[in-house]
Amino acid sequence: MIDFYRLPLDERAERLRALARDALLRWGVRDCEPEILKVRENAVFRVQAADANAAVLRVHRHGYHSDAALRSELAWLEALNAEGIAVPAVILSAAGEPFEIVEVEGVPEPRQVDMLSWMPGVPIGTIEEGLNPAIADVHGVFEAVGRLAARLHNQTEVWPQPPDFVRHAWDREGLVGPEPLWGRFWEAAVLGAEERRLIDRAKAQVHVDLTAYGRPPRRYGLIHADLNLDNMLFDGERVIILDFDDCGFGWHHFDLSTVWTLFHGSDLAEAMRASVVEGYRRERDLPDEELAHMPLFELGRAFSYLGWVHTRSETASAQALAPEVAQLACTLAEAYLSA
Repeated sequence: MIDFYRLPLDERAERLRALARDALLRWGVRDCEPEILKVRENAVFRVQAADANAAVLRVHRHGYHSDAALRSELAWLEALNAEGIAVPAVILSAAGEPFEIVEVEGVPEPRQVDMLSWMPGVPIGTIEEGLNPAIADVHGVFEAVGRLAARLHNQTEVWPQPPDFVRHAWDREGLVGPEPLWGRFWEAAVLGAEERRLIDRAKAQVHVDLTAYGRPPRRYGLIHADLNLDNMLFDGERVIILDFDDCGFGWHHFDLSTVWTLFHGSDLAEAMRASVVEGYRRERDLPDEELAHMPLFELGRAFSYLGWVHTRSETASAQALAPEVAQLACTLAEAYLSA
């Protein structure tokens, strides 16, 4: 039997498209050919919903989230929509479920599948290519990103989570414990021996410093955890946040650092950081003494990216980004230890 995960990406994508076609029947949609948007962790398709409006169908990777965790993610999206925050809406299946379990021949495991409303706008950018050239007002866009991030954090601080709510944690163990959420980054093949020793020293220091920082309620809670450029749209008037697949419990600083960490050392990173902080402070307090801790979370974010390229080394994105991410992690680690 052919190993599904060793198939070329385009062949895997076609098999997942076949699963998406079957899944659409659960939403009462027929005669719709799903359009592949991306196949990374999840396979994401543009489709027509039963009401003839465009929608997004997500075929989730196997084993990343339990059914309870996915149900919790979608419950948060519904709560954010109820607050008027610009995120996709959950489209229930014909059976009234927020997601369905679907299996087809050619895909080795049953998959969780959900449908979300299509959101207007253009991506702010991509991990691979950087800022979208169509974004002319960098300050305005990233100030709006900061305001929206603050609104998310304000909402989670007061939202009474359902009693069965469960998500993973981007806490000390999730970032620098023995088994971090995105993988044992210090074992990345892209690292040389000297770089490995540097990362090990920095990892130990981050563990100590996160312990000392603690989890103050005003700075720790439910976060998006993946506010990179791919996951934000701009429609000319507002920023919209997508893809809550990695949401969980963590520090607000970690959420914010995700926006600019990959651009460390560039003029763009400084502009993004200043604008995000300015926008955030319009909606939520962020004292200078708290902002001074940001390098700790930037390094933690870089470690997570290093784990990502390590554990997904079979993907084109990870292969392309690995040298750059390794250099970023080592640069931030050396600066952090020196400071």
